[in-house]
Amino acid sequence: MTAPALVALAHGSRDPRSAETIQALVAEVRAMRPDLRIETAFLELSKPTFGSVVDKLVKAGYDEIVVVPLLLTEAYHAKVDVPRAIAEATSRHDDLEIRATAVLGLENVFLEVLDRRLRTALKEARVRELDALVLAAAGSSDQLANQAVARLARMWSAKHRLPTVAAYASAAPPATGEAVRQFRAEGRRHIAVGSLFLAPGTLPDRAAELALEAGAVAVSAPLGADPEVARTILARYAVGAVELVPV
Repeated sequence: MTAPALVALAHGSRDPRSAETIQALVAEVRAMRPDLRIETAFLELSKPTFGSVVDKLVKAGYDEIVVVPLLLTEAYHAKVDVPRAIAEATSRHDDLEIRATAVLGLENVFLEVLDRRLRTALKEARVRELDALVLAAAGSSDQLANQAVARLARMWSAKHRLPTVAAYASAAPPATGEAVRQFRAEGRRHIAVGSLFLAPGTLPDRAAELALEAGAVAVSAPLGADPEVARTILARYAVGAVELVPV
């Protein structure tokens, strides 16, 4: 029996760097599981669209698809956009089963990815001392999503024994610049920012710009095409594939 296809479903962006990074991440997943049919799709703003990818897979003979939403929080896109896209695609194909997994989420192992990205940024900026951290995320009108980021910031703080706050690029305070300025008001001068974004784009750029203007000494790159993120995608797929097995 053919294993279900895996569709890594990202939001999409007008910034071409975003789609390039997502494609590189999915290439990491393919390298780990060359036996699987793995496709990239986007909800909007980038191509290929989810509907076109589903059509291609159905034409290739797949009747089971596991969708892994490449989202870091359970907010609007996960709760509304993903189910809507799946319902639309399913309605066009008889006998097609599509199972959406949990989003990537905020896995503890992502802190290791953040650390690697931040070490690179600190080395490039020739910074050897830190006295505070800011965890920059997209932000959401969904307070549970923001609280999940804040919890990860507390874990990052405990790991490095440094004061750490979460900041958001949209929809919720504080912005990264505000967070950096607050630390500076407390007398801290070596403040670094970890970018809790999956790929480059307008929001990460804005978060970095505000942080540097406020006096941050370094801002890390987004998580990007990291093997740990790729392994998380495969872990989500494994659960979704099992759920498709008839009982």
